[in-house]
Amino acid sequence: ASASASAPAPCMQTAADAVLAGSERMQQGAREVVGYDFNGGVDYDRLLRSFKNHGFQASALADAAGEIDRMLAHRENTTIFLGYTSNMISCGNREVIRYLVEHKLVDAIVTTAGGIEEDVMKCL
Repeated sequence: ASASASAPAPCMQTAADAVLAGSERMQQGAREVVGYDFNGGVDYDRLLRSFKNHGFQASALADAAGEIDRMLAHRENTTIFLGYTSNMISCGNREVIRYLVEHKLVDAIVTTAGGIEEDVMKCL
């Protein structure tokens, strides 16, 4: 067999170099990505707080939960506005919003007008 038969094609070597690139050292103070350990049971407070060390969307949710805790701690002196886009109703969050209003956890709602597709989806 010739030597060229065992060498990877140039495009394969380029792909391997891109995928198998070396790791870089994390910046000082960077958070390690760690998931919640469900083996200890489910503690919803700890679960939500653990999102701080998940990917971008989960960490944004954890930040929001922390902000809600801060607002509720000062409930007597705070007016809480809930802002959301109309698709939040049809994507399954209607009950969450209803709960917040029903239990007086928000003082005002600001929302967008939905498109015709939102109205159709609500009727299905």
